[in-house]
Amino acid sequence: MKPRSRILRSRVGYTLLEIMIVVVIIGILAGLAIPRFMKATVKAKQTEAKQILKQIYIMQESYKSENDAYWMPPSGVEANVSHPDAFAELGVEIMPSARYTYAIKPAENGFVVIAKALKNLDNDPAVDEWQINQNGELKCVVNDAVN
Repeated sequence: MKPRSRILRSRVGYTLLEIMIVVVIIGILAGLAIPRFMKATVKAKQTEAKQILKQIYIMQESYKSENDAYWMPPSGVEANVSHPDAFAELGVEIMPSARYTYAIKPAENGFVVIAKALKNLDNDPAVDEWQINQNGELKCVVNDAVN
């Protein structure tokens, strides 16, 4: 009788344990990366408000140098997607994809411009709000990126 030869089996595929370890590692990486990605997208969306507020500030300073007073819209008028040309006299037009509404209000010795998000930027209760005044001081009143 011939001795049985050992058949070497090649390893094909992965074990359940190996697959579970890979799934756990991917889950951990996703858990770390997704919140950072969401925060980065909110910060990118906030750039719109900062740029338009700075543009309004510059145009207000230009208007004041020509007219010796800051420009004020009629009471209650805001610039947004529905009214993109509300600040046309100042030379500022809101883009059709705007995520914020803008209001210019009189303040002591000047003005304050308020940019308020039309909706929250990252599906939480906070609604982003930014302000700039006649001194060019830009500040975030409600930061949707940290809430």
